[in-house]
Amino acid sequence: MRLLPEIVDSAASIQAIRRDIHAHPELRFEEIRTAELVAEALTNWGIPIVRGLGKTGVVGRIDGDAGPGKMIGLRADMDALPLQEKNAFAHASQHAGKMHACGHDGHTAILLGAAHYFSTHRNFAGSIIFIFQPAEEGGGGAREMIKDGLFKQFPCDAVFGLHNWPGLAEGHFGVTPGPMMASSNEFTITIRGKGGHAALPHNSADPVLAGAHVVTALQSIITRNKRPVDAAVLSVTQFHAGETSNVIPDSAMIGGTVRTFTHEVLDLIEQRLNEVAQHVAKGFDCQADVVFTRNYPPTINHEQETQFAIGVMQDLVGKDNVNVRIDPTMGAEDFAFMLQEKPGCYVFLGNGDGDHRSTGHGMGPCHLHNPSYDFNDALIPVGVNYWVALAQKFLDKP
Repeated sequence: MRLLPEIVDSAASIQAIRRDIHAHPELRFEEIRTAELVAEALTNWGIPIVRGLGKTGVVGRIDGDAGPGKMIGLRADMDALPLQEKNAFAHASQHAGKMHACGHDGHTAILLGAAHYFSTHRNFAGSIIFIFQPAEEGGGGAREMIKDGLFKQFPCDAVFGLHNWPGLAEGHFGVTPGPMMASSNEFTITIRGKGGHAALPHNSADPVLAGAHVVTALQSIITRNKRPVDAAVLSVTQFHAGETSNVIPDSAMIGGTVRTFTHEVLDLIEQRLNEVAQHVAKGFDCQADVVFTRNYPPTINHEQETQFAIGVMQDLVGKDNVNVRIDPTMGAEDFAFMLQEKPGCYVFLGNGDGDHRSTGHGMGPCHLHNPSYDFNDALIPVGVNYWVALAQKFLDKP
């Protein structure tokens, strides 16, 4: 690896910040302490900041000493998850029911490390925008920052993000042009029938029976309506009905999620989900009311910026340590909103297989959203060097 000695030497201080954030997790739009920590650090390093975008977001800006030029945005997410931590190390969560189980503490620390480096190395033309975003976990913090004028105040020419990735070798990178992560959407289907005595079902319109057929029929959308080459997942995750064993209820509720890599496939699934639910329910003398909510769009990497980022990663860690066609994941990421507004690229940074953890942790190898998860601090110098090299080469590029 071609790591700058200065960044390697400062990794311990950035690690201390990361572990402090891990010990004090805050949920979406509640990142008050974390935002204050970030703002104070940037201010102490002489970096002007803007606060309040997306409620608790923090944005820092460094202008190069060589005059005006292009503008690059680097983004990190700050929020934690509503999860009870099971770790027993010294920096474990001090807040019951809250935990940094996705590594946003590490992402924030890495971006702070890059800001610290550039605060004393301003020999470039243009501007670097450090975007510390709230509420990635279900709150759409990226969307809210954009609504509050993020790219109007900071008209970036491109924007980049990264996420640690358990299972990918420590310090390796993974990326692919095009869809990188899926859209996230959810649906609720309420089947309305006519309740009655379970011993006299002919007097009722049974929403439970209708709902059971709806659940089965929904999978035909995936297997018979969309093209086999178009990836999509439709998962029914909830079915609630009835209160006692001898009464057919008036209604039943079905809930679930839909994930796709394209808007076209999502449009098809939403349309067919409505049609299937309503027509199947009607066949049982019931009525189906469907609510379909689109949460996050697919995270789609732009070709030119992805190829540029690949070159930076390969120079940093070697071609053999960069998977340039990593499999996209059906997980979702609200950085997608930024990539709808600006060209850019989102990459995975390998968190390893859990060897950095003490023995006995659950659900190894240290999966995301796992109560025994911890960010691998060995990634800090790699991540900081990636941001530094990426920004320098982007601003130097004609």
